Amino acid sequence: MIAYLIRRLLQGGLVVLGVTVVTFLALHLGGDPTYLYVSERASAGDIAAARAALGFDQPLSVQYLRFLAGLLHGDLGTSLTYKTGAMGVVMGFFPATIELTLSAMLLAVGLSIPLGVLAALHRGTPLDGGIMVLALVGQSVPSFWMGIMFILFFGLGLQWLPMSGHVPVLAPLLAGDVGQAVRNLPQAALHLILPAVTIAFFSLARNSRLVRSSMLEVLEQDYVRTARAKGLRESRVVIGHALRNAWLPVVTMIGLEFGFLLGGVVVVETIFAWPGVGRMVFNAINQRDIPLVQAAVVTLSGVFVGLNLLVDLLYAWLDPRVRLA
Repeated sequence: MIAYLIRRLLQGGLVVLGVTVVTFLALHLGGDPTYLYVSERASAGDIAAARAALGFDQPLSVQYLRFLAGLLHGDLGTSLTYKTGAMGVVMGFFPATIELTLSAMLLAVGLSIPLGVLAALHRGTPLDGGIMVLALVGQSVPSFWMGIMFILFFGLGLQWLPMSGHVPVLAPLLAGDVGQAVRNLPQAALHLILPAVTIAFFSLARNSRLVRSSMLEVLEQDYVRTARAKGLRESRVVIGHALRNAWLPVVTMIGLEFGFLLGGVVVVETIFAWPGVGRMVFNAINQRDIPLVQAAVVTLSGVFVGLNLLVDLLYAWLDPRVRLA
């Protein structure tokens, strides 16, 4: 297990290193990055002085090594928009994105598992057909269109839910203000519903189909038939035998899904004016704030690699037949 963990950590480190190469080169593909840091009225002498001060006159290899050294110290440059450390800006927006992503994951996982199990247990019935139609719709409708429809119907039409905005919960918790987090919780939940459902709908649809197919495969196994022949209750057969052995592909999808959701909330955060990393990256790209984009990409890639490692380690716990060697 230790050898496997070390090997996976090394592989994850190589992935993050590759991401740093891509993000670093993105700063230079558009031309001389010095012009991002000086005004349009700067003279040639001012531009040359800024280029030397920023180190852009040095070879790319030297600049990249300096970039890596800064990364090891949590320093990925200064945001051109916020005039402060880019990594600190990303961390400031990160709690809102985590709140939204976790809420969407809870909805997607909490609903997809029972829906998939029900569809598998009632294969070929109208219930199975209805769940699969819902899954097909969820995978076919773009999230931005669904978000707009939710705003028009539940926000403007019925006026049941807020159409935009964010009430923080995780940020006060991280700051140690538990009381404020608890007081914010009711309003925070209301603001979370529409964007979380918008993000979760696609994952809910895909995971429901995955759970259904995994359960159908497991329900045909000999040990399930043996458990039923022994007179065990159907609920124990389904939960204790079938569902437990159908978990591996589901856990894989859930682990990857969290990373995809974390990196793919740009559109939804923009539609609902959610102050998270996705909306921040969208604004940073429009404002050509390359250091901020770099910091966000490197941070998200690190989270994604960490989640993949966690999923791999869960395999051995969920299924002893898996050997991590």
